[in-house]
Amino acid sequence: MACLLFMNQHIPLDISPTELKKLLEDNSSEKPFIIDVREDNEIAIASFTFSVLHLPLSKASNWSEKIEELLPKDQTIVVLCHAGVRSLHFGSWLLEKGISKSVLNLVGGIDAWSRDVDQSVPRY
Repeated sequence: MACLLFMNQHIPLDISPTELKKLLEDNSSEKPFIIDVREDNEIAIASFTFSVLHLPLSKASNWSEKIEELLPKDQTIVVLCHAGVRSLHFGSWLLEKGISKSVLNLVGGIDAWSRDVDQSVPRY
């Protein structure tokens, strides 16, 4: 059990698009800090409608050294990508490095957001 618990510390919890929408629209709760790890060309096709920090994984050499300066210390972080796979790996990396203690992964990514929450966001 202790080993399983230890392993789960490095896996972000899931958040659905509808759960994230509720969090972002709830004026009584603290808003999560959102990181989009998609590439520039993906952002050009389908941008997220809320404020995000764009950290394309292909350009990690540009931002990885200063990642701790870019992120809030005590705020929940939500990571997203196209389908939720790259963001899951990035979120795991944040937890493994101890950069953040609270990381959520947007299940299904921007594609699920477009399908389940905001159909005006183009799908690709």
